[in-house]
Amino acid sequence: MQKRLLKKEKLEFIQNTLNHLYPETPIPLQHKDAYTLLIAVLLSAQCPDERVNKITPLLFELADNPYDMAQLSVDIIRDIIRPCGLSPRKSLAISQLSKILIDKHNGKVPQDFQLLEELPGVGHKTASVVMSQAFGVPAFPVDTHIHRLATRWKLSNGKNVEQTEKDLKRLFRKDVWNKLHLQIIYYGREFCPARGHDLEKCIICKTIN
Repeated sequence: MQKRLLKKEKLEFIQNTLNHLYPETPIPLQHKDAYTLLIAVLLSAQCPDERVNKITPLLFELADNPYDMAQLSVDIIRDIIRPCGLSPRKSLAISQLSKILIDKHNGKVPQDFQLLEELPGVGHKTASVVMSQAFGVPAFPVDTHIHRLATRWKLSNGKNVEQTEKDLKRLFRKDVWNKLHLQIIYYGREFCPARGHDLEKCIICKTIN
C-alpha cells in the first residue's frame, strides 16, 4: 500500500512535477500587448483558446487598439467574433470598454484590479489574467481546469472558483502564482481532463490521492 503524502510533500510533488513537465509557460492566447490580451481573454469565456486564436487575427487586423476598435460598429465586431460564442454580449463589451479606456484611461489598460473589473465584460478571472500575464502582478486566475484539478487533488473543497482561488493562494508561494496557474492549465488539458481521465497516465492523481 502506498504511503500517504504529508500536505507539504504533496504540494512539493505537484510543483516539482509541473516544473519538470512545463519549465516554460507561454500564454495560450495570442496577443502583443495588454489590450490585445484583454480582448482575447474576454473572447475566451466559454470558448476554446484555439478558436480564439483563429478569430483574434481577423479582429486585430481591423483594430488592435482601443482607438480603432471604438470606430468599428458593434455589428462588425459581432460578425467577426461570432464563432467564439456569446457574440452579442462580447461585441458590445469590447466596443464599450474600448471607449471607456479612451475616455478614462488615456487609451491604456489600467494596471489595477478594481479598475479592470469595472470595465464591461471583465470579471475577476479576466482581470487576474491581465494583471498576471500583461503586468507581472501576482494573481491566480482560476478557470474550469484549475477548479477541477484543485478539487481532484484535494487542495480545495471545490465549492466555487472564489474559494478555490483563496485556497490555492494560501497553499502556494506568491512568487509562483503566475507560472503555476498556467502549468496547472497545461497539465489539466494533457493529463487530467474532465472526461476520459486515465489514472495511469496522470502521475499527480496517481501519486497524491
